[in-house]
Order: sequence, then C-alpha cells, then structure tokens
Amino acid sequence: MSTPHPGGGQWVPPPAHVRKGRRKWPWVLLAAVLLLAGGCAALVVGLSEETDKTVRVRYEVTGSAKGVAIAYTTWQGGALVTQKEGPRDLPWRKELETKDFVKGGLLAVTTGKGGGMVSCSVTVNNRRPWTASASGPGATATCSGF
Repeated sequence: MSTPHPGGGQWVPPPAHVRKGRRKWPWVLLAAVLLLAGGCAALVVGLSEETDKTVRVRYEVTGSAKGVAIAYTTWQGGALVTQKEGPRDLPWRKELETKDFVKGGLLAVTTGKGGGMVSCSVTVNNRRPWTASASGPGATATCSGF
C-alpha cells in the first residue's frame, strides 16, 4: 500500500538514479595488449643479442665402441643443421665457433652391432658440459638442450 501524496493521488517514488560510469574492460584489455607487446619485444631483443654473440661449441665422444654413428647439430644462418659422421672409431672431437647460436642443439652417438660403451659431451663457452652415456649393441647416448 502506498502513502497518499499531499496534492492528491498516489505518491510515486522517483526513478532510481542509474549512474553511467566508464567501462573498465577496454582499459584492462589495452593494458593486457601493451604488456603482451612489451614481452614479445623483450624476447626478440634478447634472442637477437644471443645470436649476435660468438659462441664456441665443443663436441666430444669417447668409449670402447667401434664403428659408431655420430649425428650433431651446427648453426648456420640462424637454423640448426644436422651433420652425420660414421661409422668411425673413437675418440672423436669437433670444435667450432658460431655467431648464429640458438639453444636446442643435439649430439647423438649410436653403437654398432658389436656394442660397447659410448659417452658424449657438449661444452658451450667453457661452461659445465652436457653429458650422457650408453652401452650395448645399437645403444644411443644423447646430449641435448644446449
């Protein structure tokens, strides 16, 4: 039941004030886009600085196995290229300098039918080496992620 209005008739409350504020989601979206763009730019700059440096990479394979197959990656024009050698006896060593270094390299050595033991080692700029070992016929030691 409503209260009578002093001038007669029924009293009707005034409409509730609807505040039309500014929407926040366009600003949030803009901030997210700017952060994403900034992160991408920092990544590109960081990668370009990495590939501009001269890097020394040393691959080594040792062990008792005979007639092993060796596959390793080199960096040419900013891309990984796989080189293969073998069958050959051990020890084996390859050292190179590159300016197009990108992480994600690989050195894999596989024993032949005669088996034996193999160990691989990859050292980048005289840091701690990546190493792996394997033994037996057709076994593969893989050094990767450098």
